[in-house]
Amino acid sequence: MTLVRLAILEAGFSRAREEDDTANLIWNDAAVQQERIADLRNYQRINHFPGMGEICRKDCLARNMAKMIKSQSQEYCFTPRTWIFPAEYTQFQNCVKELRKKRRQKTFIVKPANGAMGHGISLIRSGEKLQAQEHLIVQEYLDKPFLLEGYKFDLRIYTLVTSCDPLRIFLYNDGLVRMGTEKYHAPTDSNLSQLFMHLTNYSVNKHNENFERDEQADRGSKRSIRWFTEFLRTNDYDVAKFWNDVSDLVVKTLIVAEPHVLHAYRMCRPGQHPGSNSVCFEVLGFDIILDRKLKPWLLEINRAPSFGTDQKIDFEVKKGVLVHALKLLNVRTSDRRKNLVQQKAEAQRRLYGQGSVKRLSAGSSEWERQRHSLERRREELKERLAQVRKQISREEHENQNLGNYRRIYPPDDKQLLEKYESLICVAFQTFLAGRAASLQKELSNPLNHMKEEDILDLLEQCEVDDEKLLGKSPRQRGPKQLFSMPETTEPNSRKYDESSSSGNSSCSSDTDEEELRDKKFMYVRKERKYESPERSRRIQSKPPATSMRPPPSALPTASLPIRRSVSCPRSISTSATHLHSHLPEPRSTSAKPSVPLSKPPADTRSQSLNRTMTTQRIPHATSLGTIHSAPRSSNLNFRTKEQDEELTKEVLVALNEMKIKFPGKSNEEAEVLLDEILDNWKYHKPKVASYWLVKLDSTKQRK
Repeated sequence: MTLVRLAILEAGFSRAREEDDTANLIWNDAAVQQERIADLRNYQRINHFPGMGEICRKDCLARNMAKMIKSQSQEYCFTPRTWIFPAEYTQFQNCVKELRKKRRQKTFIVKPANGAMGHGISLIRSGEKLQAQEHLIVQEYLDKPFLLEGYKFDLRIYTLVTSCDPLRIFLYNDGLVRMGTEKYHAPTDSNLSQLFMHLTNYSVNKHNENFERDEQADRGSKRSIRWFTEFLRTNDYDVAKFWNDVSDLVVKTLIVAEPHVLHAYRMCRPGQHPGSNSVCFEVLGFDIILDRKLKPWLLEINRAPSFGTDQKIDFEVKKGVLVHALKLLNVRTSDRRKNLVQQKAEAQRRLYGQGSVKRLSAGSSEWERQRHSLERRREELKERLAQVRKQISREEHENQNLGNYRRIYPPDDKQLLEKYESLICVAFQTFLAGRAASLQKELSNPLNHMKEEDILDLLEQCEVDDEKLLGKSPRQRGPKQLFSMPETTEPNSRKYDESSSSGNSSCSSDTDEEELRDKKFMYVRKERKYESPERSRRIQSKPPATSMRPPPSALPTASLPIRRSVSCPRSISTSATHLHSHLPEPRSTSAKPSVPLSKPPADTRSQSLNRTMTTQRIPHATSLGTIHSAPRSSNLNFRTKEQDEELTKEVLVALNEMKIKFPGKSNEEAEVLLDEILDNWKYHKPKVASYWLVKLDSTKQRK
């Protein structure tokens, strides 16, 4: 069984028939025709991008790199000087003459323009033997390489590209070190033909009797990059700089390919929305050589790297490359069904014209033009918001399934990202000048650099502008209330409620225990976007609410049973806990009041607690205990109202003194978590809403 088939089975796939055109994953060893990619369904994946030959053919790579070097010579200085025959035959001969005049001599390596596996490669020191009509690549030979035990070597770096729209690149943290089989000496006229010394290709050196096969990763003619990094670390080389240089080389090379690949991909998939799941991915093999200063130089790129397993080290490294790549693709069995649903929805949308902005007629008024412009702006923002949220979801999956890969584009470093984006703009201007105007316009869209929170702010502004056009008074801006969570009003706006007395308490006891197990405290507050942690600290510095409590002498002394007229969430029990005094009025809390409340008798224990004072409804006399005389009823009612007010104040004090706690977290860690949630409220808002929606639904089902 081949390694590719073994990795696919381990990733959870089952093999389909060759003629089955509905398979989720299609693996081709050779390049794929653009017509094949155009026929793919949205849920399918194929292991090649169109247009990737622009960096995988030696002549195309040299031509494209030369164009980028003209405009970005400081950034693209990692390829040897190259001539493409026959077009640049004259330039090469002129270079040789200049060297001869200066009495200098250089060595050049000659390769077929579209060769592979070391076939047709030779070394020369003069250009007389080269024919002008041959399709060749001539490069300056790096005659001062970094050596391992006296042998020349190169590195096979594995890279995964999961998408070109947007570009996403992953670097595998291991690879192969391929060594020559004869001790290296600087090139001379006498040793130019000793290819086992000058070439590091495995397909060449495996035929030498000196080739060492070893089961260990630290010996033999083929070793692992993991061993090589340990070797560098042991010998006091800067390993971090080495990997950063390699990552930079890979990203800049794929930036050169991006205009060609994206343009070809859009031509193959004309109806696909930007940012949607890519039907293409590619595992590339970068061949890199190091000079004696440990600077990486790009030799070539293989779009179909060998997955043969002649040795144990091949199996270990290449299997990880494939298995972890398939996990990053996030291919699911439900993708086919979801694709059918999306196709039906899209067909209905096109049929009925839903979601599209109507065109303006020639005689439209200024007001209609403003509304039309606003509607187009809103649709553009909604589309970009969907892309951003899809990208966030994609990144969450990637972070959980990286395996031995790491994402190198887009990078986490903001400054590095800006540099790469600038290079992408230069690449599009260089390779697509006068073509693909829509692509270049899309690249310069300012919405591309906005976060979800910024787009939501712009959508809110669109709503405000729309209301102004319609003549409505604009609503106050700020985060919308979560309709799936319990509503909160001012304390004096709640009415006394005795309809939820006996049944609610018994039904909610199980729910209370479950909520306290899942999260000891859940708290959501409504806060403006510009409300900063400094404001919270100012609120925290206010005098405690206990100063509002009346003196003990003002409290009623009657020992009659008291109905609790303070409304709290059901999950609040009567044991003591504390809440941050700096937090504003909570919308929903699950905690324990810190002030002990008087315990009612059994016949009123199940009554719900109203948070607010009541002055409109007076409890029925039979619920207050033994009251026989009518003249005393007004006095008792007045006393009950005082007790209600006192209990209201006590519970409000308790709520202000409660603290939100997280299981296994200290108070300081809980504060950090809360600040992070509030600072990124619009990101966490849907998650909080979905949590409470599930909670409230489960409570309703229990009832």
